[in-house]
Amino acid sequence: MSNALARTSIVAVATSLILAVLNPANGTAQEAPPEPQPVLLQMIRDDAIHDELKLSDDQVRRVFESIAEIDDPWYQAGRLPTAERIATIEKLSAQLTNALSAILNQSQLERLDQLCNQALGTRMILRNVTAEKLGMTAQEREELYNVYRETDRQAESLKAKVKNGDLKQSEAMEIVGRAQNAERKKFADTLSIEQKRKLSTLTGQPFDFAKVKRRFPRAPEIVTEGSRWLQGDPVKLEDLRGKVVALHFYAFGCINCKRNLPHYNAWYDDFADDGLVVIGIQSPETAAERDPSKVAAAIKKDGMQYPVLFDGEKANWNKWAISWWPTVVLIDKQGFLRSHWEGEMNWQGTEGEKQMRQTIEQLLAER
Repeated sequence: MSNALARTSIVAVATSLILAVLNPANGTAQEAPPEPQPVLLQMIRDDAIHDELKLSDDQVRRVFESIAEIDDPWYQAGRLPTAERIATIEKLSAQLTNALSAILNQSQLERLDQLCNQALGTRMILRNVTAEKLGMTAQEREELYNVYRETDRQAESLKAKVKNGDLKQSEAMEIVGRAQNAERKKFADTLSIEQKRKLSTLTGQPFDFAKVKRRFPRAPEIVTEGSRWLQGDPVKLEDLRGKVVALHFYAFGCINCKRNLPHYNAWYDDFADDGLVVIGIQSPETAAERDPSKVAAAIKKDGMQYPVLFDGEKANWNKWAISWWPTVVLIDKQGFLRSHWEGEMNWQGTEGEKQMRQTIEQLLAER
């Protein structure tokens, strides 16, 4: 087997079975194939991929123009029912593929195809074009699909346990790692010697996906209709390119939110001079939190020194598909989402604040 498949790719890990929204199937032979990760949408926005493909400055510019048409519907697709989401992502991937065919030359397109296979790892056979090139039978594919489905079912259960505080994320990742090892073994055992020979051509030279940092869409713009800024000047994310943004959703009466607010305040104190912008969006849960005067009083009491938007109608909550108080997202200098955290960052000893702080430092250091 290719060295590229001897380890789990960073894309597969990062969009992992723990943190991604998974939709496990019921295990019957008539099921649709497991949902593949949209690796093309994820990787094409990253500088490391641009360097690997040897894109010119003009090609990079045109790639970003193509992404701009795709990112918002891709982000919104996360809220759709499973079948509709898959169809939307397939449509957007096809749209991007078509655009790239007019931007990249043939050798660049071939290398990009190899990178997509590497990023998917053992799940590359979810791409029909790859399965066909390997000459895999329907039975071989279905046997592997069953392994993928079982991993996804297990991961969905682990995700719930992590979110509820019943399991540490590190422990969950160890379990996921064992499941992924089982997938790799089954994949290797399924392929014939001839198929393994073809595999090296379909994956090409191993690429270090640890270099890929940017894999999420651009952040949606802040909705101001039906909202009001209770503190600070009005803010547009588009105007903050070149700066790192920490945007958090909270409700002032939420105890979990109260425990995170000191961390956001500390980020503002420690990093504002280095280019970090902190923004709070108060999305009400209770009647008191729907009263702008009470929200404003809480802002002062909690020592928040940065812009705060009162999202009374929860337009931003809905647009950003937020489901958990509190939630904080980090946005890089080009406006792309880079990390997020739901719930208390230091819940039961979890080092969430430390991880997010380290990410802020990394994003500030980027060009």
